[in-house]
Amino acid sequence: MKQELKKTKVKKINITKDDAGQRIDNFILRKYKSLPRSKVYRILRRGEVRINSGRVSPSYKIKENDELRMPPVMIRENTESPSLKQCEKVLDFILYEDKDILVIDKPTGMAVHGGSGIKFGVIELIRAARPDQNNLELIHRIDRETSGCLMLSKKRSILRFMHKQFRLGVIKKNYFSLVKGFWRFGENKIDKPLMTHHRKNGERHVTCEKSGKKALTKVKLINQYKDCALIQCQPITGRTHQIRVHLSELGYPILGDERYGNRNVNMKLQKKGMKRLFLHAQSIGFLDKNGADHLYTSPMPKDFDNFIST
Repeated sequence: MKQELKKTKVKKINITKDDAGQRIDNFILRKYKSLPRSKVYRILRRGEVRINSGRVSPSYKIKENDELRMPPVMIRENTESPSLKQCEKVLDFILYEDKDILVIDKPTGMAVHGGSGIKFGVIELIRAARPDQNNLELIHRIDRETSGCLMLSKKRSILRFMHKQFRLGVIKKNYFSLVKGFWRFGENKIDKPLMTHHRKNGERHVTCEKSGKKALTKVKLINQYKDCALIQCQPITGRTHQIRVHLSELGYPILGDERYGNRNVNMKLQKKGMKRLFLHAQSIGFLDKNGADHLYTSPMPKDFDNFIST
């Protein structure tokens, strides 16, 4: 993605009801995504950022009708924009939309956000397709290789509410995965702590370790086929690569998993033209602020059916 350095002008921002309540450092980091965190804290410490003409600390929580003065800063600005075709295509993936949220049926191979050589992810494409929506944010993330339900918020208040629901563990996520072999664990729980390691190239690799963070996944057989099984997975916690690592640790790595899977099995799949990770975020459900039940589902991908029928 091509970027160029640009110096901004002094900007005065009126804080809306939807933005109120968050720390000023987090607000600036969200508004100026390419601005280094160290720079944000530097201009706050020096008093260059002002609220209602006065200095504030990084922990100050902005209030409705506050006037924030942002000094000139050097930012990296993208010089490339998604094409009209790309924007129109991502809109075709919308499963559900109302005044608060968007639910996307993300295809396999599409990242949720840009970076690490990826020009545009779901969030950049949606923002480009909906320039009138100023507060579009990812509520959660799923791996680039995983397909299925992905939720975005249109309001800061909804983003905060949904993040709280995730922390409380009340959001129900359901995944389908295809694994090689005969499933012998029936309906079970995988309770194995996970540790995330950061490699030199920036990639994250996860292992099961006693010193890791608690991770719990419910698993259940949906269908047993001749040489593979369709498994329902319900992550109770939300650790990085949780389902992929848990199933691999159990001895049933997901078909097509290049990181935690079986290399020989994956090579055979690729020779047959099947080059995806067979993990699908089939549904996501939660209760809204009024107690109403929401459940959004994504149809089983055709490549799952194609593989099962071969």
